[in-house]
Amino acid sequence: MDFTQFDRLISLTPASASPNEAIATTLDGRKVTLSVASFGEGVVRVRMNASAKQDYGLLLAHADDTVATTDGSSLSIAAGRAALTLSSDATHPVGLALNWRGKPLLTSLTDEHFRGMAKPLEATRIAPFGIADGMTVAAFALASDTPVYGLGEKGGALNKRGQLVSSRVEDALGVNTDLSYKNTPFAWAITPHGCWGVLTHTTVDVMHGVGYAQWSNRSYAVVSNESELDLFFIAADTPVGVLAAYHRLTGKPENVPLWSLGAWVSRAYYRDEADIMATANEVRERRFPADVITFDGRAWQDTPTRFHFNFDPSRYPDPKRVIDQLKALDYKICCWEYPLVSINHPEYSNYLQRGYFLKRSDGSELVFEWDTGKKTTPFGPTLTPLPPSGLVDFTNPAAYAWWRDSHRALWAVGVDTIKSDFGEQVPADALAHNGDTGARVHNVNAHLYNRCVYEASRDAHGDEACVWGRAGWIGSQRHPLQWGGDPQSDWEGLAASLRAGMNHGHSGSPFHATDVGGFYGATQPEPALYLRWVQAAIFASHFRIHGIGPREPWAFGAEVERIAREFFEIRYKLLPYLRGACDLAVKIGLPVMRSMALSHPDDRVARAFETQFYCGPHLLVMPVLNRDGDVEGYLPEHDGGWYDLWSGMHVDGGEVVSLNYDLERIPVFVKAGVALPIGPVVQSTRPLEGLTPVVAVAEFGHAAKSGYAVCARGDALKRDGQYWRSYGQRVGHVRRFAE
Repeated sequence: MDFTQFDRLISLTPASASPNEAIATTLDGRKVTLSVASFGEGVVRVRMNASAKQDYGLLLAHADDTVATTDGSSLSIAAGRAALTLSSDATHPVGLALNWRGKPLLTSLTDEHFRGMAKPLEATRIAPFGIADGMTVAAFALASDTPVYGLGEKGGALNKRGQLVSSRVEDALGVNTDLSYKNTPFAWAITPHGCWGVLTHTTVDVMHGVGYAQWSNRSYAVVSNESELDLFFIAADTPVGVLAAYHRLTGKPENVPLWSLGAWVSRAYYRDEADIMATANEVRERRFPADVITFDGRAWQDTPTRFHFNFDPSRYPDPKRVIDQLKALDYKICCWEYPLVSINHPEYSNYLQRGYFLKRSDGSELVFEWDTGKKTTPFGPTLTPLPPSGLVDFTNPAAYAWWRDSHRALWAVGVDTIKSDFGEQVPADALAHNGDTGARVHNVNAHLYNRCVYEASRDAHGDEACVWGRAGWIGSQRHPLQWGGDPQSDWEGLAASLRAGMNHGHSGSPFHATDVGGFYGATQPEPALYLRWVQAAIFASHFRIHGIGPREPWAFGAEVERIAREFFEIRYKLLPYLRGACDLAVKIGLPVMRSMALSHPDDRVARAFETQFYCGPHLLVMPVLNRDGDVEGYLPEHDGGWYDLWSGMHVDGGEVVSLNYDLERIPVFVKAGVALPIGPVVQSTRPLEGLTPVVAVAEFGHAAKSGYAVCARGDALKRDGQYWRSYGQRVGHVRRFAE
């Protein structure tokens, strides 16, 4: 990146048109408008060179009526206990200072190039605020000990220091690079004076140099691919406060139905009715609890003509009969889809004439061609090449309504939810119905697509609605849920998937799953890897087995089948707790799968352990990431210490622990003072009828003065004198673990 191309803003004067605006002059003499606005406690918006543009409903909040103040060369605005000032002087270009509770929280960068001795206004290595041809930049100072988090579902390190992170929705084909399906140009950091967050409100590509040494190892630089910059600055005491503010801006998370917390059974792919019915029956015969079975892409679609809203008639002449058989086995039905229509589809020409597809920039027909290059194509004998297709234009209200309402045919035959795959394919030279370019639509397309499908699900199923979405942008939390697609079937694929889930949670989305066992690999996953993936994944918000080739537990041998069955059952025993954790996620914004940085922001040791995580507020999970069963983890200080979930063994906190676990268990610890609700072992959630009854309670340590800490929904578990009750019924089995 050549930062000399940016024309930096060097002086600031008040604007006569509005007290919340100022006019900045650039080094080259251009005039650029800057504006500030308060969005309530701890949130300030700064816009540079603002112009009218499509927002796509990403932003739900509105500015309040706070008026900025000026002294002639500065512009300041308050947002509760936060205050932001833009200023310049004879030796400093336009810069920013964000204070929280009267103390500095974030400032423009302080990294000066040697040339600044001769040209003070050009001293900083990167422009604090700058504009170039179709690009803008803003850069901020990072202290050496400031960790930075967020920026979407990335498989790399949680702390983004040292990374160059791209916010661009991509068909990532795995979790091994910076490419990712779910991108959120929203970062936050922990400092001694509180936490700050920066949201780049846009739909275009954004690059984030987060202490990236090739740019500046002491700065956070945001480079946006458009000639305006729209930034939201958040100040809060904790990361929880930053996430709560992000949700105020972009929408509160929606909750998920109880059945979605059960096991999802899937494979790429079940070839026909006999194949899917055989698996569905075998799951029940082998007594594996499960709630959802998935018709993946070719499991129900005719590839040359897809996508259409009907089952391939050559394999499913009567799809309702098949679905009824699956429902008789207590399965919910998930069907795969993607937002493309083959040029071989019998209605393609009709849809094209109606304007349902994106066009070329000159208004001509746009046909998306898949990569079939010999050295680059992802297609092969299992995933065969896909047909040239039109891309659904979700900016066209008629196309949006057509796609949304076409799902009624699926609901009518008994489909319960949709796996909303893809959405990352919009090329830069596309033209949308609303006049936007493909460059502006590319990233937000996934948001519009998943919103459309989620609305279809809400229309049909109300509070029982959810989607199984792959791609996302700002606001993905409003359309739950998302899964991390296509991890490699090896130990590092498992580790990267865990980090991707936590990074997604850092970016405002509380629900996440992965492809248990990994999606692809030169060989099938080894039995130990598969089992360790199952053991870790049951503690995520959602749980699905999926991949190319068998992912059913019995495919990995009798020992894996036996142990995996027990962990499937543990998943269902945890449903009362998991449902409470989902409710908390919606209420306060913390993800179900919580990193150590979120849970212990002030504990530097805790933050360093980036693959262990909390499941909800009380369970600390240390996944096994090697075939030897070795784990190095960290138990933070906690009043009363910790207890092993399986044995009740007491462990003091505040120390790093080296452990070795055989295949039967992984390390999971419970905080002292917790009463863990335990549900019944059921083969699906259908007998629970929307409730999460508790049949046993495990008490760990001694209760605090206020009683034991409990994570559950409503009346699922309540203390009544010396007894526990679940929906009014006394819980008969209570076990206490104490020192």
